[in-house]
Amino acid sequence: MLKADIIQEAIQMVDLKGQYLKIKSDVDKAIQECIDTTAFINGPQVSAFATKLQQYLDVEKVVTCGNGTDALQIALMTLGLEPGDEVIVPAFTYVATAEVIGLLRLTPVMVEVNPQTFTVDPAEIEKAITPKTKAIVPVHIYGQCADMDAIMAIAEKHGLHVIEDTAQAIGAEYIHADGSRSKAGTIGTFGCTSFFPSKNLGCYGDGGAMFTNDPALAEKAHMIANHGQKKRYYHTYIGCNSRLDTIQAAVLGVKLDYLDDYNEARNKAANFYDALLADVEGLILPYRNPSSTHVFHQYTMRVKEGRRDELQAYLKSNGIPSMIYYPVPLHQQEAFKGVGRRIGTLELTEQLCSDILSLPMHTELTDEVQLTISNTIKDFFKR
Repeated sequence: MLKADIIQEAIQMVDLKGQYLKIKSDVDKAIQECIDTTAFINGPQVSAFATKLQQYLDVEKVVTCGNGTDALQIALMTLGLEPGDEVIVPAFTYVATAEVIGLLRLTPVMVEVNPQTFTVDPAEIEKAITPKTKAIVPVHIYGQCADMDAIMAIAEKHGLHVIEDTAQAIGAEYIHADGSRSKAGTIGTFGCTSFFPSKNLGCYGDGGAMFTNDPALAEKAHMIANHGQKKRYYHTYIGCNSRLDTIQAAVLGVKLDYLDDYNEARNKAANFYDALLADVEGLILPYRNPSSTHVFHQYTMRVKEGRRDELQAYLKSNGIPSMIYYPVPLHQQEAFKGVGRRIGTLELTEQLCSDILSLPMHTELTDEVQLTISNTIKDFFKR
């Protein structure tokens, strides 16, 4: 076996097995309880997890569902938006943020992001508002919050809903201008998250949830996620079938106890990357927004002078994985031709898609692995 092959086995973008082994007995017990009772759909673990997450987030209601994309879709359906209504989104995000908008025959309006945080720029939101605008979807990308005070002020001024996409930032805290703190996803009309396995709080399959401080909206969202019914066979709304299954809820119930520890481990790894790479001139390291804590779902840097792809290839040749989140902006996706509209040139978003590179980031990273990664990067820039 080649040396590079050995390194490839040792260095992973995400080490879910290593994380599992540390909590194996608790997870196995929780899963076995589900199997023993055979309550695979809507078992007691689902409501227990929802209550536990509600308490962790300090929010009025948590509604679980099948995945993070469903969470966004159900939130929009709950708000009663009509075809043709406009929803403002950052152009720099994963497709799901805008995909559900198009699916519901709403219009995604794509705007520019902040060059430091990569989150949506409030000034660009203001430029995009028209009489058709009904909602804003800020994305807490890579693990830190968008500028929620400014976004909420704009929303209040124009009577808009705010749906926070917090799939990458669960556990992060937004620090308001008055010094108070709110968990990501609990500030707007709805917060939506994904429990995809690689997320900071991930299950062992698919899962998602919505958060809100409006009990009436929570009840409606719960009904829409359950075929639009409150009482079985009596359907009030056109809904969908989107459930968090019992086994996934049981896994999440165990892992939620460790979420703060997981986020702390990610911060420790991010800080070590910062120290190791601080003197590399060819990189722009991740910026920390002083108005938000960071939970580092990804450690994403910018590579200068158009050398991103070259660096990624060099890392790969040395057995080190990396990822590009995301290589194509929303407004250049084939799926959105004729569906959405863009505000301005979106040149920054296009540049980010050419510059960004994410290094391995997970709870099991060791100093030795990070040293190997950083030394390989330094070797690249010395060539």
